[in-house]
Amino acid sequence: MGIEIERKFLLNNEDWKALVTETHVIKQGYLQSGLEPSQKSSVRIRISNELANINIKSVDLTMVRQEFEYAIPLPDARQMLDSLCANVVVEKTRYYVPYAGHLWEVDIFSGDNTGLQMAEIELTHVDEKFEIPDWIGKEVTEDRRYYNIYLLKHPYIQW
Repeated sequence: MGIEIERKFLLNNEDWKALVTETHVIKQGYLQSGLEPSQKSSVRIRISNELANINIKSVDLTMVRQEFEYAIPLPDARQMLDSLCANVVVEKTRYYVPYAGHLWEVDIFSGDNTGLQMAEIELTHVDEKFEIPDWIGKEVTEDRRYYNIYLLKHPYIQW
């Protein structure tokens, strides 16, 4: 079973920019948002630079969630985003920032979520210790507003 253990944080400043090793422009659309009471998962199509995948994630908005991800052909992903995902799309630029033995992912959102900036760190277990850089601010892991599926119906520009 695929498990994701992830913590989310807001940013204090832009000092992380000097540490970026890789950048991806991401567009992801949802075939199933997981927002309906009968849905136990979200199903999304993501294009990250020129790579595409389909991702199934449990809808629990917590640090630990089930997650399954599989590569798909890029033309198929583009067609699904255009024809099946309509207005349920999240766009962002992701910056990969290594720091003290961990890889941080800094997401700068665009479109309807312009202005939202946050960092995520994936862990191997819930109690894993990690060093928090000075550019990391308040933790928002337990705040559902900061999950992509929430941003679909409640874009950041409306907060």
